[in-house]
Amino acid sequence: MLTSKVAKRYAQGLLDFTNETGQTAAVFSEMKDVKKIMSQSADLNKFFLTPYIDAKKKIEVADQIFKDFSVSSQNLIRLVIKHGRENQLKNIAQEFINKVEDINGVQRITLTTATQLSKENLDQILRSTNLVKEGSNFDLNLNVKPDILGGYILRVGDQQVDASVKTKLNQVKKDFQLN
Repeated sequence: MLTSKVAKRYAQGLLDFTNETGQTAAVFSEMKDVKKIMSQSADLNKFFLTPYIDAKKKIEVADQIFKDFSVSSQNLIRLVIKHGRENQLKNIAQEFINKVEDINGVQRITLTTATQLSKENLDQILRSTNLVKEGSNFDLNLNVKPDILGGYILRVGDQQVDASVKTKLNQVKKDFQLN
């Protein structure tokens, strides 16, 4: 997923500030909550994206929703809304999470399969590749997409291993067309 320059800049600014003040762990947890809330609430997203609602009203609503957050997180949310970037709030939170996880050495792994996998199969796939560092922490996102027919697609950071049946069939089809 591409992240906007705006989200990266706000996230980097927040990270720099929290590192200086020693609040990175607390804000990290709160940004996970922001991402979760923004992902689950279509009404809140519509509210924030409505152009004819002024920033003061949006800030009032955000203050109520995020009232239990630290002052740093609340100030960031207010600043984002004040600058008219509330549509980037979820992306800013995700980018902050990514930056903190990068600092902590957490690998982001996405595994797409045709069906749900057992724990043994999942472990076997992760051990079979050299993309996943042995003994490292990782954040695993599992996706089930029956249209890949079988096999798996493993994405670690910006590298990908496509061992899906669909890709192999497409390659066979392409080979037949060339001959």
